[in-house]
Amino acid sequence: MPLLPLSRRSLLSGSAALLASTALPAHLRAQETPKKGGRLIVAADSEPRNLNPAMVASNGVFFVASKVVEPLAEASFDGADGLVPRLATSWEGSDDGLSVTFRLREGVTWHDGKPFTSADVAFSALNVWKPLQNLGRVVFKDLESVDTPDEHTAVFRFSKPTPFQLIRNALPPLTSVLPKHVYEQGEIADNPANTAPIGTGPFRFAEHKPGEYYRLERNASYWDKDLPLLDEIVYRVLPDRAAAAGALEAEEIHLAAFSAVPLADLARIAEVPGLKVVSRGYEDLTYQLVVEINHRRKELADRKVRQAIAHAIDRKFVVDTIFLGYATASTGPVPLNSKTFYTDEVPLYAFDPARADALLEEAGYPRGGDGKRFSLKLLPAPYFNETRQFGDYLRQALAVVGIDAEIVNNDAAAHQKAVYTDHAFDLAVAPPVFRVDPAISTTILVQSGLPDGVPFSNQGGYRNEAIDALIAKASETIDPEARIALYREFQKLVAEDLPLINVAEWGFVSVAHESVGNIANNPRWVVSNWADTWLGA
Repeated sequence: MPLLPLSRRSLLSGSAALLASTALPAHLRAQETPKKGGRLIVAADSEPRNLNPAMVASNGVFFVASKVVEPLAEASFDGADGLVPRLATSWEGSDDGLSVTFRLREGVTWHDGKPFTSADVAFSALNVWKPLQNLGRVVFKDLESVDTPDEHTAVFRFSKPTPFQLIRNALPPLTSVLPKHVYEQGEIADNPANTAPIGTGPFRFAEHKPGEYYRLERNASYWDKDLPLLDEIVYRVLPDRAAAAGALEAEEIHLAAFSAVPLADLARIAEVPGLKVVSRGYEDLTYQLVVEINHRRKELADRKVRQAIAHAIDRKFVVDTIFLGYATASTGPVPLNSKTFYTDEVPLYAFDPARADALLEEAGYPRGGDGKRFSLKLLPAPYFNETRQFGDYLRQALAVVGIDAEIVNNDAAAHQKAVYTDHAFDLAVAPPVFRVDPAISTTILVQSGLPDGVPFSNQGGYRNEAIDALIAKASETIDPEARIALYREFQKLVAEDLPLINVAEWGFVSVAHESVGNIANNPRWVVSNWADTWLGA
């Protein structure tokens, strides 16, 4: 049935047809035994135009689409190599790094009733992940062919040795499988299924009412016959984060993820009876606060100027005041919680405005009569309160050392176009995500030669042959320990040359009613399929 508009109070209005089944129970304590049925109502602070996770590997897309379109494997706290099977039941890499064999799950059907086969995996890999996906362009760049000896086997063949460690780490975020029969005709970018996805997941896409909600409904033909537990998931569009906190307290929604409740409200809301604050479920989704730099500007092409900007930033202030302690100061491009790849043996830039002043003088940019050295255009990413607040702080911090920064605020679409297509920026504030492996969303931030229009990539015109060579070598290094060593050297070079400035790193929190069960049971929970999430009575 169609939903009525989900205004703040309509969910509890007796006249709303939706209400009888969406109002939260008076008793909010979850049962110990999972229960089937119910409609989970979730806050959504944005509405992605494209819901195809095979093309756009971003958390805003995954938040909704991961329940509909499945990857080959998902992250796990307990599984072998941190993975559990989804559409693939096993994966094995060859010793020479030139092939990976996937055994695929049998008895799976698409939401339109067609059978899932290895042809769908081959089509997705060769026609979408490699040429079109923002991050797959890097991970699958040397994928040459996909053999399908039978309907449940797919053999990926690479033209150059490709680390199995990388492919394994890429399975959860970069291998969402699309139905070949839906996408093989016409332009993939224009396919209607990009906005109304067809998948194999535990939930089917039901409808989207712009400005109000997305609705997903239970897939009764899901390959795991015991799942999903929920009947429906409704994503209620609440761009104002304060409204999400109010909706939780008014019992209009069950869950606010991705820190949709403002950090300043967390201490208070944690004391509200029937609500719980959960920080787990984001371990493989570390966000990084980064200053992107357009190296086409003469001033910014000078390393001394970039070093000066780094010294002008008080990371402790950023962590304590903007993130209220829910963050960690960065040392380089790989976050501290990456136990595999992180190294602290990198140059550091302590908060030191006097040193920043001296570097700017050495670079040949003295203060003018008004105290200003030069002006820059600063574009804060609009996705989070914290990125916007940091933009305001950065403008003030730069003013102290004589750099005049003009803030330009855009909506998400205009910001991405300005930074990643038009290059109409000098500095930009970005929140890239570290996804387990540096080759997935980290090297892309500094690697040269990327085409225009690739979001969250090096569009600042930066080029460093030594860094490019390290990235290339790591991409073909099969031995895991040797590969780790290369990425530690990579961190050192990036911190020395500062193609961008890493400021802080943070995870998110979820706030939920106690009636919601199985929250945060994997390190990508918020962007996983929620098949075993349930509502208590």
